[in-house]
Amino acid sequence: MLGARGIPFDCFEKGSEVGGNWRFENDNGMSSAYRSLHINTSRGLMAYATYPMPDDYPDYPNHFQIAKYFDDYVDHFGFRGEIRFRTEVKGVEPVEGEWEVRFEGRDGGGGSERYRAVLVANGHHWDPRWPEPPFPGADAFEGEQIHVHHYREPEVLRGKRVLVLGIGNSATDIAVEASRIAERTFLAMRRGAYVLPKYMNGKPTDESASPILTRFPLSVQRFFIGRMLGFTAGDMTAYGLPAPDHKLLEAHPTVSAELLSRLGHGDIEVKRNIDRFTGGRTVRFADGSEEEIDLIVYCTGYKISFPFFDPQLVAAQDNRLRLYRRVVSIEQPGLYFLGFIQPLGAIMPVAEAQAEWVADLLGGRATLPPVSEMRDEIVGYERKMRKRYVASKRHTVQVDFHPYLRELRRERKQAAQRT
Repeated sequence: MLGARGIPFDCFEKGSEVGGNWRFENDNGMSSAYRSLHINTSRGLMAYATYPMPDDYPDYPNHFQIAKYFDDYVDHFGFRGEIRFRTEVKGVEPVEGEWEVRFEGRDGGGGSERYRAVLVANGHHWDPRWPEPPFPGADAFEGEQIHVHHYREPEVLRGKRVLVLGIGNSATDIAVEASRIAERTFLAMRRGAYVLPKYMNGKPTDESASPILTRFPLSVQRFFIGRMLGFTAGDMTAYGLPAPDHKLLEAHPTVSAELLSRLGHGDIEVKRNIDRFTGGRTVRFADGSEEEIDLIVYCTGYKISFPFFDPQLVAAQDNRLRLYRRVVSIEQPGLYFLGFIQPLGAIMPVAEAQAEWVADLLGGRATLPPVSEMRDEIVGYERKMRKRYVASKRHTVQVDFHPYLRELRRERKQAAQRT
């Protein structure tokens, strides 16, 4: 967006290639992609508006295809030469009305540059969040414990008694993989969830509901989506899952094409949350049952982290980042954040729309409202999120795909009128 507007920029990338989290075994050390990973939002909705995915891609491409798509995107728009690869940003701080960025090359060398603005896009699915506080006895557990961030190949599951903790998309993927090659597979969770299939009525699930539906009250959306879910999946408790303690759309849903059938086949056994470790490899669950476990895979989410900022300057305490329209820092003018959202839908088109707005601001096409108005917007957003979603660190940056895109379009129009 900046290049298209003629705004000069530098881009720093710690790894050797673009793709971030979607670059399997990314040498920046931050990717959470595992070999079998596929997207869980459809190709049509995930693609950038300015660059559709190839027609020969499947509805749900794998990470290799997504990484190639990013490569093609960069080369199509011709800005690969603007990216400083293998260069890590070590510090960002305000100096004399500008931002000083200190960086270090992995092949030696480094330095600093000053900029009038900094756009932060280091992602929020790379810093593992472990159970807080740790389960009693976890330090003495004699089996293996890993976070899903470090999971890569299914061979680590083979022949073992595997416990997967969580009910998000990664947890269901790993549990399904384990159910095919592990000795036993257990899936434990704090609360129930609504598990959506990848297809409804012969179409990708996220394409089955019209964007017009998102203009209706939440209760109406819940009714229609619930009807579609009932026709395809039915009652979650019929599969042995705990009943969700919330209404549909009050938590980020789980998307899985295979979990429910594997549960129905008896290949995955559902457990309540871990209560404690009682010695050796024994795990006691909240329902009082116990199992011998060889490997635990914690699918417990991620922390929003900024290692290049002084925590006194910028920090996401409890994953909360107070930004106007989820993008603009009020306390630190000239600081913008792209992609620090958890959409009910794909993140790429949303980040693209955020970048268009920031380019408007930096290019002089638009201005921000008064600080008081921006603070009110943030307070209103946080109040809305607390009212709608169950209390969880994963819901602190939640947005709805189509409504948020409409919100950004309105903001851009209003911002242009302020100039």
